[in-house]
Amino acid sequence: MIDLIKRAFGIKPPVDFTKLVNQGAIILDVRTLSEYSSGHIKKSLHIPLNEIATNLHKLPHKDIPIITCCASGMRSSKAAGILKANGHTTVYNGGGWSQLQNKL
Repeated sequence: MIDLIKRAFGIKPPVDFTKLVNQGAIILDVRTLSEYSSGHIKKSLHIPLNEIATNLHKLPHKDIPIITCCASGMRSSKAAGILKANGHTTVYNGGGWSQLQNKL
């Protein structure tokens, strides 16, 4: 009954980002180069939001999970939408990179 209510209100269980990364998920940082250079998650892939559409070829197979991140979660949400619209099947908005780093 509780699961039915949660689904009705769109409440999803929390995402285990550590588990996803351990299973091969890619972390995609969509901040500007200067933001990325000032600090980022180790081994994250950097493609600024405004360059994603022209750099989709740099991303792995469309079935590999991707976790997007930025400074606050706004750009990463937009990036996740772009990836889904281009056929990536498992995309998560990780929000702000520093908060995501603390979850890993």
